Amino acid sequence: MKLKKYSIMILAACLGLMSCSDSDLEPTLQQDKSIETSVNTDGDLQALLIGALERMSSSAYYGRDKIILGEVFADNCSSNANSNRFVAEARMDLLPQSAIAETLWSQAYGVIASANIIIAAEGIEGDEALISQIKGQAYALRALAHFDLVTYYGQQNVNGGSLSSLGVPYVVSFRDNDALFPARNTVQEVRDMAYADLTTAYGMMSASLNDSKEYITTFAVKAIEARIANYFGDFDRSLAAAQIVVNSQQFQVASSADFANTFALDQASNSVFEIAFTATDNPGINGLANIYQQGSYGDVIALPNLADIYEDDDVRGVDGIITEYSDGTLRNTGKYPSTAPYEDNVSVVRYEEVVLLYAEALLETGSAGTALTFLNQIPSNRNATPYTVANKANILLERRKELAFEGFRFHDLARTGMDIPFPDTVLQLHGGPDYGDYNFALPIPSAEEDANASVEQNFGYN
Repeated sequence: MKLKKYSIMILAACLGLMSCSDSDLEPTLQQDKSIETSVNTDGDLQALLIGALERMSSSAYYGRDKIILGEVFADNCSSNANSNRFVAEARMDLLPQSAIAETLWSQAYGVIASANIIIAAEGIEGDEALISQIKGQAYALRALAHFDLVTYYGQQNVNGGSLSSLGVPYVVSFRDNDALFPARNTVQEVRDMAYADLTTAYGMMSASLNDSKEYITTFAVKAIEARIANYFGDFDRSLAAAQIVVNSQQFQVASSADFANTFALDQASNSVFEIAFTATDNPGINGLANIYQQGSYGDVIALPNLADIYEDDDVRGVDGIITEYSDGTLRNTGKYPSTAPYEDNVSVVRYEEVVLLYAEALLETGSAGTALTFLNQIPSNRNATPYTVANKANILLERRKELAFEGFRFHDLARTGMDIPFPDTVLQLHGGPDYGDYNFALPIPSAEEDANASVEQNFGYN
């Protein structure tokens, strides 16, 4: 749904109770009722949670765009303009009027709206432990969505930015008439409120109710916290959060033989949190498989520089995750592999990411030897040569190898203050912007600017 000239909170009100699955609230009944009379039971809360998770599966969010932007903004992928998709994005040449700037913004705030309805619900009948678990998941989703927004729209990596720079509005209530037009919080405020939401989430949830990786679990809460803390350089916090996941012994690094299969297997042993997709509930041809693989779309290609970083037998390289076609085009065919019916779940957090977060936090807190042990869990299970030393460069290199095509590369470059490499003058479209350039952040969408005078546009887009 594309809504023009609606503020964040008005948009949230429009999205909040939309039906998203057979078990969700029936829109013909529930959209005519107030929240107070519509959400009465733990089943109603569960329906809203399903709706929030399914909203995350949209092609505007984890179903495609959030992930693809993290690749084409960097040095992993580019667009070949096969169907004219992701060309402006691969050039990093977006405007406030660009559709992707609006849809990613509005979809994430739609998730936040659903989370806020769950959080605010009172007097709910049903199992108290389940109600607490659902509300805890809503707090975690609210934190994750705001973090995703600030990594793309915040000014922390632009024009000498810092934690005191403009972030995004951190919205904590649904349909609040006194806060319909929220201003942007600082990056630090967004970070701190996300931490607070995750602390609340973990305190409300029980590991005994961690029954599915298609929902937020206590381990997913800590994995998300480790990711956020890593991004902001809060390595003591990242270490403590990642350690809970690592010490749980509930997950394992996929072996070389099993690695490719994990992307087609729901709730694999290395999955911490994933978004569910079914044959009837997915972005279809607008999803990840169709934009990566050769076919009617297939606009997003891998760059030769990425393929070159893998050793010959590495299961993540060419003839593994990457396929080289007869014309020399390189494509991701191993991650999000299923074309029609496009039913592969999409990982939000894999255990391998948590291991690398843990290794980086160990390094940054003075335990380089232990960091090397955890770092080498990845190449040792990919037919790749282990490292002899744990340092920042090796950890970032292994993150690039392991997490390629999953949307992390741009954010790793940004959080470490690096220019975007420009190794391919033919296929790369953006020319390798220097760190701090205006296009290290997306523009605030014009629809939000038009509706909300409190929201200031990002540097370079006026």
